[in-house]
Amino acid sequence: MSEPTRLFFPGDNHAVLMLHGLSSSPLELRYLARFLNAEGFTTCAPLLPGYSAGSKEAAMELWLDAAAREYDALAARFARVSICGLSIGAALALALAHKRPQAQSLVLLSLTLSYDGWAIPWYRFLLNAAYYTPMRHRWRYREAAPFGLRNEALRAKIARAMQRSDFSEVGPSTISLPALHQASRLAAHVRTLVRDIKTDCLIVHAIDDETSSPRNARFVAGAIGTAFLRTIWLDDSYHMITSDNEREIVARETALFLRESEAAHSGDDGARQPVVSKALARRLRQLAALGKERA
Repeated sequence: MSEPTRLFFPGDNHAVLMLHGLSSSPLELRYLARFLNAEGFTTCAPLLPGYSAGSKEAAMELWLDAAAREYDALAARFARVSICGLSIGAALALALAHKRPQAQSLVLLSLTLSYDGWAIPWYRFLLNAAYYTPMRHRWRYREAAPFGLRNEALRAKIARAMQRSDFSEVGPSTISLPALHQASRLAAHVRTLVRDIKTDCLIVHAIDDETSSPRNARFVAGAIGTAFLRTIWLDDSYHMITSDNEREIVARETALFLRESEAAHSGDDGARQPVVSKALARRLRQLAALGKERA
């Protein structure tokens, strides 16, 4: 089994700290990191002790401390630092933006504050209670199809990879009960912070996310304190939007938002004009047409 590795691609004076999902690796963010770097950004997807694959589970406070150290290291070298997170990494990104309010901007991809998607097992709500039993040392949640992917060819590839390794480009093969418990603690913590976060924010979420329903994104979009917010809905992806069918859209919209955030802070108010998600507009047209057929 190969070991997870840190990603760092040097670019201009705007660095993007990229936080992967729970018990996973920077592989989840490799395509996005390379795309942003090709657009000129410096990108860094670190390994966080106690959070990333290959390290012993630790309290979520230590995850946040590790992320803050990574942020501070980038801030010492680059004029601007933005924060991007995927899944539970997006919850961690929110907590970090609260801890480091000077961050340029915040990108939340498949934000997960609650595992409430359509593919989550019915017994998920029992796991926090199970943490306080001897099960905490033995039981692990095993990932299963669709592995966060709507793309069936990629899904088959990942299924094979999950049999060979503890992690893949779309996440870990299993997640421990202590890690899930700490993720729940982080989510509860973040819910109390959202209104105080003023950082420019982009939210990208799949309408059909099987792990975290759109309620997660809608909660933050409705509560966050920023004056510069953009929400984009995808209609041809599941949870792993950095790898699935619309990864190019995710990458392009992220790069565009980061540059518009720069322009907005330089005094160009035109950068704050809202953008309508083409995917959402298409889905709404489909629903409208279906309604007419049934009428």
